[in-house]
Parts: sequence; structure tokens; C-alpha cells
Amino acid sequence: MVVGEMVLECGLAIVGAGPGGYTAALRAAELGIKAVIIDTNPKLGGVCLHVGCIPSKALLHAAEVMNETKQAASFGLHFSDPKINVDELRNWKQSVTDKLAQGIAAKCKSAGVDIIHGRAQFEDSKSIRVDCEGESAVRIKFKHAIIATGSRPIRPAMFDIGSDRVMDSSGALEIKDIPKKLLVVGGGYIGLEMATVYASLGSEVTIVEMTDGLLPGVDRDLVRPLQTHIQTLTKAIWLNTKVTKLEDTGKGVKASLEGKGVPADVTFDRVLVSIGRRPNSDGIGLESTKVTVDDKGFVGIDDQCRTSDKKIFCIGDVSGQPQLAHRAMRQGIVAAEVIAGKNSVYDNRVVPAIVFTQPEIAWAGLTETDAKLQGREIASSKFPWSANGRAHTLADPSGATKIIYDPDTLQVLGVGMVGPRCGELITEAVVAIEMGAVLEDLAISIHPHPTLSETINEAALTALARIERRARDAEREKAKV
Repeated sequence: MVVGEMVLECGLAIVGAGPGGYTAALRAAELGIKAVIIDTNPKLGGVCLHVGCIPSKALLHAAEVMNETKQAASFGLHFSDPKINVDELRNWKQSVTDKLAQGIAAKCKSAGVDIIHGRAQFEDSKSIRVDCEGESAVRIKFKHAIIATGSRPIRPAMFDIGSDRVMDSSGALEIKDIPKKLLVVGGGYIGLEMATVYASLGSEVTIVEMTDGLLPGVDRDLVRPLQTHIQTLTKAIWLNTKVTKLEDTGKGVKASLEGKGVPADVTFDRVLVSIGRRPNSDGIGLESTKVTVDDKGFVGIDDQCRTSDKKIFCIGDVSGQPQLAHRAMRQGIVAAEVIAGKNSVYDNRVVPAIVFTQPEIAWAGLTETDAKLQGREIASSKFPWSANGRAHTLADPSGATKIIYDPDTLQVLGVGMVGPRCGELITEAVVAIEMGAVLEDLAISIHPHPTLSETINEAALTALARIERRARDAEREKAKV
């Protein structure tokens, strides 16, 4: 940490120490650029590490263990009901994030990256003022800068009622207690992940979603098995339903609902509002630069992560969708390489996405939903996990793997899957799409048996068999003529 320096000059100033920020700093250091990271949090890692993907996955693992012990009774293994110690669970989750944060700090120190803890404010296109708590302010003069400030949960004014019974995702991850009755507002991936955690820990969970299905925009073939399972975990799932008002009654939060067949008012012990995230582009002085920000708060960038201010780059959640840590990390590498003079471009064909529920959902590339919106002609092949041996040995054969491909060239355009551990499987699809693979590439590549990865191979084989069958049928019809 830099202490007592009123003015600091560097080649690269990075505002934000999340996955994109620290990845950019480390890559810049490898390329000989002096980098400085600025963040308000005394622990590096950003939203993802401290109030996002890492703590949520730790809690989801705990939920998975509990659910597996219950499921084990179906094949002869009987466990007594678990005793949940919330303090110990919370401390274990915290130890995971702390250990990873220490590792990031150690890597930065080893690479010669300076770290300043404080609030950053761009003064112009060449300097940043950092107000450090309890210390003198630091002025940083930079040759280049990267904005990596991330995002925060959206909290509409109607839900901001001044009650700690109403939580956003960050509050839910604190696990202050296990509420008897929990309302989850929003059926997106964050809402469903936290619903899974709290339902597994013993809460009676109700999910309200204003659209006609969970995970809006995600392929319905993938959502269907998850929705079936979520219904067994939760008290109710109310679709096409709005929460019009929240009121803390002193004994709970009364939610006023609007939807067909739902009660007008229901009281819950806690409410989780999970309806999206907004970019952190405000409050950092961008108006003092030439950086442009759209009406949703996203910073405009090109395919090299440059903003409209030639010396300032932007990466991660604050730069647009999808707001995923691995996108930010890739962008961080691109930005650092461009600053170092390399001809690096963020031209990735796909950004994989994973919903870490039970079962998991993962996809990469074009989905059937996207294709319909684009009016694009596609073909697809789906292989059920009920025909996969490994899925049966895991006592969870309800999943499926789906391949989207071009009907003329047979090029693989997208892959989606639902089932246990599919988050670990989707990378094969990412590599295949990035390399321009066709169905035959997936079909002739030998996949180990018995594994869940065979479902990708089998889906490709199923598609090719169908194509061959249609060709034979066409030849027979032609011969008759």
C-alpha cells in the first residue's frame, strides 16, 4: 500500500479491484507497465469475491450437501436431520473469501502492483484524486486508466422502506438468520440461487416473477427441469405477478401482490429483492473526462475496451452486458495488452453463462430464444440425461444437453445443458464454438465413459443420425419418382 505520497505517477491506474481490475493489473505488470489499483474495499476481489459469485457458491455447496443427504435415503443411505449452526456457516463462507482475497493481494505485491485503498475521483483525463480514510489524499497522474468499478443491486424506491428485513443480494449473503418465511422478488439467476440456499436451510420460500417464466430469456428446454425441481423446494412460485408495495409491520414485511390467483397481501419474515444490477459509473468523476455514458449508466467502449476518451479504458459490469466476472477478466487482459502496444481485441464469439442452482444450467453461444428473436434459421438436437449412465449413478438423470447448429454448414452455434455439474462441462462447448467446430467434430471426438460429457457427444451423434436418415428418405422418394 502506498502511504503518505501526495502525488503518484504511473503507467496505468485501475479503478476497481474486482476480477477485471486485478487481472488487468497483473497482465500489465507482466508486460512491464507500472500499475496501481484503487479500491474502497480494504480487501481485493470486488463484488464477485465478497458479495457475489464466490460466497454464493460457497453457500450453494452447503445447500447441495444438505439436499444430497436427504436424497441418499432413496438408495439406502439414511442420515439424521442436519443441525445448522448459522454462525459457523457464515464464518466458513467468510474464511473462503478472505483466503482468496489474501491470495490476490499476494500476487499483486509479487508483481509489483501498488494498491491504494480509498475513493477514486477522476479530476480530468490524466489524473485521479483518491480520498483515503484517515490519511492524506493521493493524486495519481496516469498515462492510461481502466474503469473497472463493477455494478450494484438495483433497489427501486418502492422497496427502499428503511427496514433491514428487506435485503438485496449482498444482504442475503450475510446469512444473518434463517427466516421462517422468505419472499424472493425476481426469478433471475441470483434470485433462484439464493432461493435454493435458503430453502435448503429450512426457509419457506416464495418466488415472485413479473414475466411468464423463471430465468427470462433462457432456453425453455433448459429451464423446465430446473423449474420442476425448484417447485419441490419452495412454498410457491407466482409468475406474471408484481409486488406493488412493501410494509414493515413490526412483526414482518407485508407484501402487496398483483397477479392472477395470488393473494392480495402476504406477510414474510424477510424479503430479498433481486431484480438486476446497475453499473457503478456514477460518483467517480467521469463528467470531468471525455468518457461517454448511456442512459442506463453503461460506459461506451469499442472492441479494444477503449472509451471515447483515448487514454481511458473500461471493462466488466460497468461496460455492458453480460455482467459476468469471466467477461471482465478477458476484457482486463485485452485492455492491458492494448495499452502495452499489442494488437489485442475482445472478439470472443461466446461468453458462457452458468446458473448454479440445483440442477445447474449452463449455456454458451446462440440459444433457441436468441435465434427466434433474430429470425435466424437454426436446427437443434437434444440428448436426455436419462440415457446417460453417469447421470444415473449421480441419482440425477433429469437433465438434458442441447446443441444449436447451422442447418446448412452444420457449424455448432450454441450449446445449452441442465443437470448436475454442467457448469464444469460447458467449456468444451466454448472451445468448440470459438474454433468453428461442426457437428462431426463433437461426434467423432472420443469422450470418456461413463461421464456427463458424453451427452455432448451423443447430442451431436443424434443430430448427424437424423440428418443421414432424412437424406436417405429423400433419396428413396427421389427413386420412386
